[in-house]
Amino acid sequence: MRASAGSPYAAILGVGSYRPSRVVPNSELVDAIDSSDEWIRTRSGIIERRWATPEETVQAMSVAASRKALEHAGIDVKQIDCIIVATVSHFSQTPAVAALIADELGTDHPAAFDISAACAGFCHGIAMASDMIRAGSAGHVLVIGVERLSDLLNANDRGTAFIFADGAGAAVVGPSEEPAIGPVVWGSAGEQAHLIRQNVDWLTWGTAGDGDRTPWLAMEGNPVFRWASFAMAKVAHEALDRAGITADELDCFVPHQANMRIIDAMARAMKLPESVKIARDIAHAGNTSAASIPLALDKMIADGEAKSGDTALLIAFGAGLVYAAQVVRVP
Repeated sequence: MRASAGSPYAAILGVGSYRPSRVVPNSELVDAIDSSDEWIRTRSGIIERRWATPEETVQAMSVAASRKALEHAGIDVKQIDCIIVATVSHFSQTPAVAALIADELGTDHPAAFDISAACAGFCHGIAMASDMIRAGSAGHVLVIGVERLSDLLNANDRGTAFIFADGAGAAVVGPSEEPAIGPVVWGSAGEQAHLIRQNVDWLTWGTAGDGDRTPWLAMEGNPVFRWASFAMAKVAHEALDRAGITADELDCFVPHQANMRIIDAMARAMKLPESVKIARDIAHAGNTSAASIPLALDKMIADGEAKSGDTALLIAFGAGLVYAAQVVRVP
């Protein structure tokens, strides 16, 4: 039996993103949760978020972000051998939205599948794509993180109604002549699954639904804050160690945009030097789960905060609880 052989290294060759057209300021949400703009900003750092219109579907947003990523990478769509879509908000159980995206993009019949790792899904996808390229099972992989979490919101839930949002981000991963995606550090803490969850499964809801309200995301904020702020700092340090990079050599820190207070707490716990640029896209994008890291990275590139060749630490964590982190070179 022959074994396949791929590129010795893999890299992110290009990124792209799509932000929905509807901007939702805090003022639109405060009455339903008996809150204020100041309370939301203090608690989360969020000023506004984007919610998708009916036309801005998971598939449509993914296609738009992917086309930008392909253009940035200088890769023809026919060169894509695999598409990985990380999402928890594609509500059709089958087929995978990745296959529909592959068709709409005009690809040459690549492998296409969805993964569910909540907010950590994009980092999981990058790790899988890197391994595929180095193993020889794919030449170029399109990784997409996309969410329409506005469909999973309870507008009256004071703990989550103002947090979650919509958007899509994509990255083209391909061969490299030098290391550009470090070893992944990932894992799970299933004993804490209750901290972030869908309040009821679809089968139960379909049998005895709550009127017109679909299942929604529930979260126990304080325990999640403590876990993410401190446990994830250790994971971040392990990812740096495995990549042979010190915090002083880091150019950019791109954490999952869960909460501004979590981002700041992680940066303090990691003792990041002031020279490290930190993604804080949550202020205007909200928490977009699997889409948050590619959205934030793409914005840092567009704003000149992240430059080609910079070293960036990606780390994400979410429902499961699950997490993943790796060091990458900015395309």
